Amino acid sequence: MSITMYQTTVPVLVRALTNLSGVLAKGAAHAKDRNIAEDVLLNTRITPDMFPLIRQVQIATDMAKGAVYRLAGEEAPKMEDNETTFEQLHARIESVIGMLKSFKPEQIDGSEGRDVVLKLRSGDMHFKGQAYLLGFVLPNVYFHITTAYAILRGVGVVLGKSDFIGKPE
Repeated sequence: MSITMYQTTVPVLVRALTNLSGVLAKGAAHAKDRNIAEDVLLNTRITPDMFPLIRQVQIATDMAKGAVYRLAGEEAPKMEDNETTFEQLHARIESVIGMLKSFKPEQIDGSEGRDVVLKLRSGDMHFKGQAYLLGFVLPNVYFHITTAYAILRGVGVVLGKSDFIGKPE
């Protein structure tokens, strides 16, 4: 039995974002327990030239959202990127998870060869659907989720590998 584009997209991204939400919940609890202002954690960076935690979450959710819409041949809704609290980040993640879950397998399956064009400031990037998903989307989503995890771990939030990976299904 072969794996489908839908199986490689929606359930994988939903799980990754669900786990990210759990990591953020631990970050929010850490801030509250230690009387650390949320904006301090949300604006923490690993290094000065990397985005802060809040932007890592925005990029991960945008990348996941964009993937399903592009693979389905639809225009992805834009988000404002105006979150300033853990609560707002959780709402953003839940909103994107809802969008992902609204797609049916028949909307995504068969998109392996679909042309995907990303319009970037540096120029257009051209992909076929499968290469876009496997070589661009998934690595980017995991990069930004891993970076969010590392930022929180670096400030002392008690996190383990199981927080990142989640529970086996």
